[in-house]
Amino acid sequence: MTNNPASDKTLRLDKYVASVTDFSRSDVKKLIKAGDIEVDGQVVINPATLVSSDAQLALDGQPLRAATPRYFMLHKPAGFVSATRDKWHPTVMELLHEDNLERLHIAGRLDADTTGLLLITDDGQWAHQVMSPKSRCYKRYHVTTEADIPAAAVERFARGLFLDEEKRRTLPARLEILSPRQAWLEICEGKFHQVKRMFSALDNKVVALHRQAVGELELDETLAEGEYRALTADEVTMLAREAGND
Repeated sequence: MTNNPASDKTLRLDKYVASVTDFSRSDVKKLIKAGDIEVDGQVVINPATLVSSDAQLALDGQPLRAATPRYFMLHKPAGFVSATRDKWHPTVMELLHEDNLERLHIAGRLDADTTGLLLITDDGQWAHQVMSPKSRCYKRYHVTTEADIPAAAVERFARGLFLDEEKRRTLPARLEILSPRQAWLEICEGKFHQVKRMFSALDNKVVALHRQAVGELELDETLAEGEYRALTADEVTMLAREAGND
């Protein structure tokens, strides 16, 4: 599992502070030499000092976060693209109030018009393994369609569908029809526009799409659209276990 305790890891003080703030490495060195940084309550003025990655650091008396991996759950609203930057559209990163945003990665992108659970982390290995089709960690979507969903779609999705320009069937998917035009769909892949293309293969159109869960991790019902929170250690462990990472 990748969310291991960081207490056995040491970092140079200047590297640590730069990793948990938006200051450049050179600016951090100046702050340290000026006596503005405390480590476990003691001023340290040598930038090369080795400190534990879970040491208690403060800048001008204000605590800094631990230099450990970050894992966030975001309730993505429609209209935001799942990208770190975009010339024409607002990105989900603009909804985060965190340092070093450029270090964060989106785990399993959602289309601009899709809402729901989005995972964001600076642990790239964890993100890849959780979202990889090989992990068989299913993602659950609430789907609303333009036309009625035929009962036969349940078996067709379970067998896998051939999508346009794809040589292989989609992996088995779980479809639960809730009403003529609404359903739960669980897939373990993340092909480009996959859910929309799967329903298109049935000559139907998705008019609303919302991701409710990744594996056993449900979207926190207390999060309004655009809000986010850190995952708990148990949630990180749960997803890692489901993906076979620990």
